Amino acid sequence: MATQMTTGRRGLTFVRTAIALQTSAVFFQAATAGLLLATSYGELLHGVGARVMYGASMLYLLAAILAWRPGGGPLRPVLHASGFLVLASVQVVLGIAHVPSVHVPLGVLMFGLSLLDLGRAVRARP
Repeated sequence: MATQMTTGRRGLTFVRTAIALQTSAVFFQAATAGLLLATSYGELLHGVGARVMYGASMLYLLAAILAWRPGGGPLRPVLHASGFLVLASVQVVLGIAHVPSVHVPLGVLMFGLSLLDLGRAVRARP
């Protein structure tokens, strides 16, 4: 029983860390989007940030799966992480296609959803 509780706390900490990294990466993307318009190095930063954000969303999905299956955690974070990874994939495609009329509002939506999910994860108890 004590081992399962420790695994649950460890899994919850991993999920919290992953969602915090994802939220930070999405916020960084918003900042570099402004730099993209104002500086010559903004495009480079935004491109690197996009890769980090996509990796962070994959890490969040991995953390959610590991907390769910072996740790006995809830399924809901897995669904949230999967949905966010789909949104991140759409965001990448829209960014590459240079469709800012959808890319920018979707980025704002993603930041809001990630922030809400971070708040949920912080309030969660093992």
